[in-house]
Amino acid sequence: MRRNPSIFLLAVGHACVDIYQGAVAALIPFFVAERDYTYAVASGVVLAASLLSSVAQPVFGALTDRWAMPWLLPVSTLLGGAGIALSGLSGSYGLTLFFVAVSGIGVAAYHPESARVARLASEGSHSAMGWFSLGGNVGFALAPLVVSAAIGHGSLHWTPVLVLPALAGAALCVPVLRLLARPQAGPSGTEAPRDADDVASFVKLSLAVVFRSIVFTGLSTFVSLYAQQRTQGSTAAGTVALFLLFLGGAVGSVLGGSLANRYDRVRVSRWSYLLSVAAVTGVIYTPGPAMFLFVALTSVGLYVPFSLQVTLGQDYLPSRIGTASGVTLGLTVSIGGLVSPLLGHLADSTTLRTALTPLIAMPVLSWLLFRALPEPTAPTSRAAAPAPASARQDAQIRTDQ
Repeated sequence: MRRNPSIFLLAVGHACVDIYQGAVAALIPFFVAERDYTYAVASGVVLAASLLSSVAQPVFGALTDRWAMPWLLPVSTLLGGAGIALSGLSGSYGLTLFFVAVSGIGVAAYHPESARVARLASEGSHSAMGWFSLGGNVGFALAPLVVSAAIGHGSLHWTPVLVLPALAGAALCVPVLRLLARPQAGPSGTEAPRDADDVASFVKLSLAVVFRSIVFTGLSTFVSLYAQQRTQGSTAAGTVALFLLFLGGAVGSVLGGSLANRYDRVRVSRWSYLLSVAAVTGVIYTPGPAMFLFVALTSVGLYVPFSLQVTLGQDYLPSRIGTASGVTLGLTVSIGGLVSPLLGHLADSTTLRTALTPLIAMPVLSWLLFRALPEPTAPTSRAAAPAPASARQDAQIRTDQ
């Protein structure tokens, strides 16, 4: 990290953006308490953040395959923060959904381009990409604390305070873009031929990430309320559970990068999903405060493969890195939010425990899919290949400097 200031700044900027992904789930208990939302209605807020994001991220990914758009980093950061900041100002459910959706679009625009820039800055290092992912996980972990600090002793009308991380994140983008614009030794990037793409493996990987997204988003939407029920506690118990769910991801991302340097990424991901099966079961069925331990283990198990899946997707589709990033880092992650309303309806008609029980099967399905995946061979030098549009523009920027 000391040798790569760009990755450090990107990681911190990633944290600022992903606060707004975590803030959606962190706001749910406040919407339920202040506006008397049912489980189904509250989960619709998560759906609003996920729906447009699911569609937009692959689009932005395809665009970054054709053009370098570094300006998206500060603009999308501000958009993500503005949506959440405005979400609590109106009692209208429709306006709340609209502002949360705006935030989702901002987050969607950020991730494919930031993943492209991070890959350029990391020079293919699994550990560096792990640190970049760590930033996002820290942002997730901080979200319930930031939301609680901003509005926990007031009302939803304090949500404008939540724009502050976006302002900091946008400011951090400026030195990052300047650092990457400096002349550097070696090639700036090359494009692989289309026949180098392993589309079948990429599809299997994407399905595995979808199932991971369903269990993680389902838990992040309802674990706060579930912890309050299981411990007969206040909103503080829910905040702790959500914080642990997000904080474990910080540990998992760094651990995943380290393990991938010793073992291959596919094998590490298989182990992690097996751990997640037992951990999710413990969250749902372990009585009392012991559930908090399983919440942390679930987070670690689900996040060890996180950055590894991003680089696997890029290696399976080497000619379309932006698209691969948009799908593995965006689309498949956002799809989990589409399932949340179904869980909410089931919880309203039965119990929250019954609604969460199907989530145990999700990491099992991810594990089965990873058993059918190969570890991509190390990319070889393609100096003779033509550079993609984004790489040519990166090189032009350096030349102009």
